[in-house]
Amino acid sequence: MQKTSIVKRILEDLDTAMLKDPAARNRLEVLLTYPGLHAVWGYRIANLLWRIKLKLIARIYSNWIRMITGVEIHPGATIGRRLFIDHGMGVVIGQTAVVGNDVMMYHGATLGARAFGPNQRGIKRHPTIGNSVVIGAGAKVLGNINIGDGVRVRANSVVTEDMASDLSKSATYII
Repeated sequence: MQKTSIVKRILEDLDTAMLKDPAARNRLEVLLTYPGLHAVWGYRIANLLWRIKLKLIARIYSNWIRMITGVEIHPGATIGRRLFIDHGMGVVIGQTAVVGNDVMMYHGATLGARAFGPNQRGIKRHPTIGNSVVIGAGAKVLGNINIGDGVRVRANSVVTEDMASDLSKSATYII
């Protein structure tokens, strides 16, 4: 990623927070006080380190970001543009998770695995989240499943099966 595109991405993330959070008063406030935003920026640096095979450094750095923000994003995860994590505390995104563009996650949400152990190495264990998805507070989306574009995962839901794309029907999902 070129330096200019990094700056553009940072500004885009700031603008996303301003757009999605009615409590955001200005860019400076968002820049200084939004741990979800800091976690996303930390992830982007850790992911770069991960992709250039500096995996231990990426893990150490992402752990430091987790301690500061309360948000754990594995550096091996794949995250699209304009992810907004509101409130942040307790959000977990696992190693093989894929997150589309314009996703919003609330505090306590997890994109986690359902199976563990050494026989799971190298296997996709975490969900794939489509574009424009909202994951409510405390929701757990678990396993190698697909959440389609525009889906709203309600607060405190536990989702272990695919949810099809369909914005008009997304509100009917009660899992």
